[in-house]
Amino acid sequence: MKELFSEIRRAVMATLVLAVVCCGIYPLIVFGIAQAAFHDKANGSLIVEKDGTVRGSKLLGQNFTAEKYFHPRPSAAGNGYDAANSGGSNLGPTSQKLNDAIKERIKAYRKENGLKERDAVPVDAVTASGSGLDPHISLRNAELQTARVAKARNLGKDKVRALIQQNTDKADLGVLGESGINVLQLNLAIDALANS
Repeated sequence: MKELFSEIRRAVMATLVLAVVCCGIYPLIVFGIAQAAFHDKANGSLIVEKDGTVRGSKLLGQNFTAEKYFHPRPSAAGNGYDAANSGGSNLGPTSQKLNDAIKERIKAYRKENGLKERDAVPVDAVTASGSGLDPHISLRNAELQTARVAKARNLGKDKVRALIQQNTDKADLGVLGESGINVLQLNLAIDALANS
């Protein structure tokens, strides 16, 4: 019986030591390193105005529908860009519902951007990302929206194209992935240009 209590005491002590190390000390060390080395990323990559107003995160898409803004790719997360319901639609390539939704999105995209019936539409303009929260669009998608945004803002297309180039995120390490444009950052840059 004495050995049983000895084993129980050792098990309880080991549990307490591991709880302190794994649930206290280790997370504090990782938190400290993240805050010191990657402060912006560790805190959500927030986009903060000069007056301290948080406009959003570089990592999460937002829905823009006005003509004067670049529009993001569609979202299947909740009611759209809902981080609490992140996820794709789980509709497969043989799904009639997905096929119908894409046809409607293509039709709407062509109409809002003044494209012809047979003009190609970028895939990212009519399909949601896996998370439903992707903040980027392709260069082609941005280029096709340029005329609409320039007209709605009374800006020259060249000024809008320059902003697109300034807000293009290059491929990681120059080769991983594709270049893309963060829609929130681009729209904030356009607002700043229009207000200057």
